[in-house]
Amino acid sequence: RSKGWGQREMVMPLELKSTILLCSFFTINKVEIRAAPSLQVPNGDALTILCIADISKSGNFMIEHNFTFFKDGRILSDITSLQNRTEYKIPAARFADTGEYVCMVKAKEKKKKSDPKLTALKTMVTEGEELPLKCEVPEEAPPLTFTFQKLLTPGGPVTRTKEELDKHFTTVEFLVEPGEKVLKFQCIASVYSAHGMQESVPSNEQLVTVVEPFSTPTLVIEPSLNITEGDNVKLVCRVVVRNYDIEIIIQKDKVILSSARGQNFLTYFTKVRTEDSGNYTCKVELGSVSKEKTVNVVVTELFSKPELVYPAKTIDEGDWLQLQCKVKGLLPKTKISIKTRYLGKDNMLNDSSSFITRAHVNDTATYICTAEINGIIKESDPVQIKVYGETYPFSIPQLWVAPLVQEVMLGGEIRICCQSLYGTPPITYKFFRGNQTVNSSQIFNKLPAEFMDKPTKVGVEQYSCEASNYHSHIRTRSRELNVTVIAPVGKVNLFSVPKMEVEDGKGISFYCYVETGSFPINFKFFKRNNRKPLFEETNMDTRVVSYNKTLSRQDSGEYFCEASNPTNRVQRSDEISINVILASWQKVLIAVFVLVIIVILSCGGCWWYLRKKRKGKNNSLLFLSAACIE
Repeated sequence: RSKGWGQREMVMPLELKSTILLCSFFTINKVEIRAAPSLQVPNGDALTILCIADISKSGNFMIEHNFTFFKDGRILSDITSLQNRTEYKIPAARFADTGEYVCMVKAKEKKKKSDPKLTALKTMVTEGEELPLKCEVPEEAPPLTFTFQKLLTPGGPVTRTKEELDKHFTTVEFLVEPGEKVLKFQCIASVYSAHGMQESVPSNEQLVTVVEPFSTPTLVIEPSLNITEGDNVKLVCRVVVRNYDIEIIIQKDKVILSSARGQNFLTYFTKVRTEDSGNYTCKVELGSVSKEKTVNVVVTELFSKPELVYPAKTIDEGDWLQLQCKVKGLLPKTKISIKTRYLGKDNMLNDSSSFITRAHVNDTATYICTAEINGIIKESDPVQIKVYGETYPFSIPQLWVAPLVQEVMLGGEIRICCQSLYGTPPITYKFFRGNQTVNSSQIFNKLPAEFMDKPTKVGVEQYSCEASNYHSHIRTRSRELNVTVIAPVGKVNLFSVPKMEVEDGKGISFYCYVETGSFPINFKFFKRNNRKPLFEETNMDTRVVSYNKTLSRQDSGEYFCEASNPTNRVQRSDEISINVILASWQKVLIAVFVLVIIVILSCGGCWWYLRKKRKGKNNSLLFLSAACIE
């Protein structure tokens, strides 16, 4: 291969392959390309590109060679020869002929292509830097797929693939990871053809040296790792750096304790406690490069957490309130105190390990005890102690319904309140329905306790409540509260006697009744399009009867009934149709009248007929008499 003017002659080794041809073996060892008279000629002089195929054969037989010359990936010439060499001549070379020349040899079914060429654009890089690589196959026409491999990695090769649609080369970048010393890369080119994907042999291997910008840091605990609570400890982090603006961080777990920039060491001082045990890390960062060193620190406990011993959390006024602070591993110089705490502020009660007094209501408070040695202070868990006074006896609890009602609808909710005006809280209230406990509630202030109930049956429910607290074992119970549970009226039905038809002048009875509902029930009867009820009555019964003595023809129409009770829910029945027909005597009278009319009409017709007939006979006699006279 020849590349450019003024460059040295290059020999391109090709991979050794073998095959069987007519029971004979041959292989193409390599292909050489040379420029004559040299790689650099004056403008206008003749230039010859010589291609030589080095082929090994198992016998003396002839092989036809196909030589293809390329310039910058473009085919210049295609020559077939039985010789193992051929030439491509340029009679007068010009500046435009400057470029990269490639020769490819094909013998029988074997085809040899030039290997992909891999170039590292940097031969020395720093950790965290992006290393650019270039892979090219000048003799191939795009589209091409390039596969880059990063070798010598602990987890196996790292692969990057990139496609090029219009170029015979491509570039990629690989990140140089911290800790890498020497990098090795390789690339492979692939092209699609009618026979599927064709893959080249691997390219040359490219080695790159990695420069470490700074070393892995060291983390030293002084004076030693044998640490006890109260000790003063120094953490020192050091790093070897090559003139870079690094950042050093000391952290415990995820909390940063100290940091510095532009120096090669960092120191952190602290007085340790048991909770300071854990992993301490020194981290050095420069851009994307990070190195760290972690040391586990165990702090030995100097003394244990104190414990506050107390008689009970609830005591009566006048009883002994005795407190004692206990510390395991107590040392002679331990300072112990018993304190009260209110709204985050501590008040000294006694600077010794015990305290005793007669309890008063004002002694209700939160108590703690503390122990201190060598500047290390530890405190016990807080304890809330409640003192109940005899000066606050219980009053009988009051019970009421909110809002103040005496009736509640079935299926609705009722809110019952109970309150004892006197008594030391917290007060425990129990609610009863009859003799059954239905709910309980503890109130820590003077507000009433509330209970929501949903009655399930119609009638009178009796409720009561009971109050008690920690101080007294006596339970006081309220008076009983009666609540009436009412139900709205159910379906309303209406029928009449007689049904549908009634004679004019006769009476009719309407029967209206409901299936369910609380008393009293109000019934109203209406005729359609009349706003005023025909009849209205309130009964302590589920039914009512309305009787009309006489009806006329204008009373025909549609009738319905409405029912309601104190729930104020009105239910309406379906409409029934009533038709008022003629009475029997009216029918007889009409029949007689019609019969008389018929008789009169019949008699008149007979008379008219006879008269007409008689008149016709007289006319005939007169006609005959006149004829005889003539």
